[in-house]
Amino acid sequence: MLASLRKSFITGIVLTLPIGITVFFIDLMLRYIGAPASKILFCWMDARIRNTATMYFIVNAVSICLVIVIIVFVGFLSKLFLGKLIIGLTEKFINHVPFVNTIYKTVKQVISTFGASRDAAFSKTVLIEYPREGSYAIGFLSSKFKGEVSDKIGEPVVNVFVPTTPNPTSGFLLIIPQKSVIELEMSVADGMKFIISGGIVVPPYRKITKK
Repeated sequence: MLASLRKSFITGIVLTLPIGITVFFIDLMLRYIGAPASKILFCWMDARIRNTATMYFIVNAVSICLVIVIIVFVGFLSKLFLGKLIIGLTEKFINHVPFVNTIYKTVKQVISTFGASRDAAFSKTVLIEYPREGSYAIGFLSSKFKGEVSDKIGEPVVNVFVPTTPNPTSGFLLIIPQKSVIELEMSVADGMKFIISGGIVVPPYRKITKK
């Protein structure tokens, strides 16, 4: 029971950590950047008008807009040389801070995995016999292998990435005969949820009976 609770706790952290950190930093930006900046913008207004419920809503709305503009600007800046330099120096500083560096690396890896472009995304969720016959693992089909490897094996093969639990950013790249791969109906996103949760979150499945 303790092992199950520990596993569920770790899975919960992995699932909620990116959201929690994002909310935390947005809250900090709203509190220390957006709110003060919006108050400065409306400092010329009479205090009685500024303290009304309507103005309170407007000030908060302006604060949110300012934070969104800052986030977009940082995203744009990251594409430029100066922005990459600043981000690189910031990451080096974070990597030297104990505990914080572990959280940052984990969040960055998870976000990189789920934020991959469609061209680089996995095409299907598959089932393969791994690591031995009679034992199955969930994997993701990345591409069909053409060239030397397929020629040497003598039959069509595919690349399958088998991620680890609960961190899907590490795993094993397996080159498997195409006939040995069982394609599943579950989406890649559902497959990721299943792996990250350690098998706790099972995607719904409706069996289609053939007439």
